[in-house]
Amino acid sequence: MKRPTRKKKSGKLHTSDYLKNIGVPEITPATSPFDPGYDPVTLESHLEQSSHLMSILKISMACWMIANEKVTRRKIAAAKKYKVPTTTGGGPFEVAVQQGKLLEYLDLCADMGVTRIECGEGFTDMTLKPRDVVTLANERGLDVQFELGKKHEGAFTKDAVEGLIEQGHRWLDAGALQLVVEARESAKGVGLFDDQGNFNCTFADRFAKAFGHEIVMFEAPNKPSQFALLDYFGREVHLCNVRLEEVLRVEIYRRGLHSDAFEKENLRPRLPEQSRTTVKG
Repeated sequence: MKRPTRKKKSGKLHTSDYLKNIGVPEITPATSPFDPGYDPVTLESHLEQSSHLMSILKISMACWMIANEKVTRRKIAAAKKYKVPTTTGGGPFEVAVQQGKLLEYLDLCADMGVTRIECGEGFTDMTLKPRDVVTLANERGLDVQFELGKKHEGAFTKDAVEGLIEQGHRWLDAGALQLVVEARESAKGVGLFDDQGNFNCTFADRFAKAFGHEIVMFEAPNKPSQFALLDYFGREVHLCNVRLEEVLRVEIYRRGLHSDAFEKENLRPRLPEQSRTTVKG
């Protein structure tokens, strides 16, 4: 009687090794997802699944301020557990400045345990000097990033881009660590995207050349905006405002593992010369 074949023990092969074998390079995390108010279990599950792909997690909008505080603190603690820094969105900062409560806001952010705050003038005008804001934040152990662009004034013009680049340099000179290019939740009729959602690569290039991809992040809230930025810049572009459930899709595209990305010369995986083989049909 023939004995049944013993099943090989699993767990000896790893996805990371296979990705290296097919030419997918190791990539420094360059996606900043945002939490618009997910329940804590969902957020924690995404951190478990994708934290190694995240550069920084945005606790976005003002949702964290009206949710059960214990839950908000739990989310921030979960991000720390997975070694993912956190930043607040720019809206609460703008409200705090307009209401004359910036110090109270900074104290709260520091007490909550976030790594960074986002500053901006997306729907307000600010009279405070960048260096004063950064100093106040740094005194409380908070880093700063600044969002470039208005939320309600439509797509960028050439003059607007030049003005935003000057503004970005002022904030960087004041001590801000990164800059964010506005695109809201739609990527239509705002920032680099016209009313139909068409991507202005010329303007995007100006920001990238002015600041470099380690400094500037582009909001990419949906599939067309994400793919357009990756198609144009390649895998080094830093995307933010990506929904948690879209992080893996963005990252397979970045690595050329998506069918559309595999056709792109700047995204397709490249085998090392010594291991490249020709497959004959």
